[in-house]
Amino acid sequence: MQNRIMITGAGSGLGREIALRWARDGWQLALSDVNDAGLQETLKLVRAAGGDGFVQRCDVRDYSQLTAFAQACEQKLGGIDVIVNNAGVASGGFFDELSLEDWDWQIAINLMGVVKGCKAFLPLLEKSKGTIINIASMAALMQGPAMSNYNVAKAGVVALSESLLVELRQQEIAVHVVCPSFFQTNLLDSFRGPTPAMKAQVGKLLESSPISAADIAEYIHEQVHKGEFMILPHEQGRMAWQVKQQNPQAIYDEMTHMAERMRAKARG
Repeated sequence: MQNRIMITGAGSGLGREIALRWARDGWQLALSDVNDAGLQETLKLVRAAGGDGFVQRCDVRDYSQLTAFAQACEQKLGGIDVIVNNAGVASGGFFDELSLEDWDWQIAINLMGVVKGCKAFLPLLEKSKGTIINIASMAALMQGPAMSNYNVAKAGVVALSESLLVELRQQEIAVHVVCPSFFQTNLLDSFRGPTPAMKAQVGKLLESSPISAADIAEYIHEQVHKGEFMILPHEQGRMAWQVKQQNPQAIYDEMTHMAERMRAKARG
């Protein structure tokens, strides 16, 4: 029976909700984040929901911290069955405004953090014939304006997941990638962008989302059990992806209009 799950970025938001969803099935959870207080709170909620486990502070930029986390999973849980590479940060700004430091920060956490998570835990997953769940974003598929560094990092997560899907099938390791649209979360706490107006615009998008992080966790749980590789929790996201596959130009035109509106607003 597979019942041990590791989640990065578990101190809040979607990571916490994924933890709670699996906790309700009585799983053992290994939870990591850079936010200690958030982690403790998640563990308390996990225990109340019927799960158990341990927490370990872990910055996904540091491979040695991830390998130490994998060792802790082996010592405390005897291995791991599912890994969820969820830790991520938000950022925005037009390409000409983004510094190379903004790019490095974004790629280091949102892309390389996932690469390192997969790498550190692969030996354990090979033993358990386990499952990888990588959290990307609809930004990986739609490339909205004023977030090129975020788009590229998340598109990298999709490409990595596709690569692992075909490479790890022989080892009987399942792979899934999740592309949520904006949803109600505290992602903005980590937001990095050149202008407060940009943060406010992204905030509006998040607030207008009709779907909560708990809804997304429920949908992920359901689709992973069904064996779906690419998991798109938002109906609008699924529709947009369908349009893009059939008529990419329509999406490019829409995104161009959006970019014009955003620039006008920023100037206004």
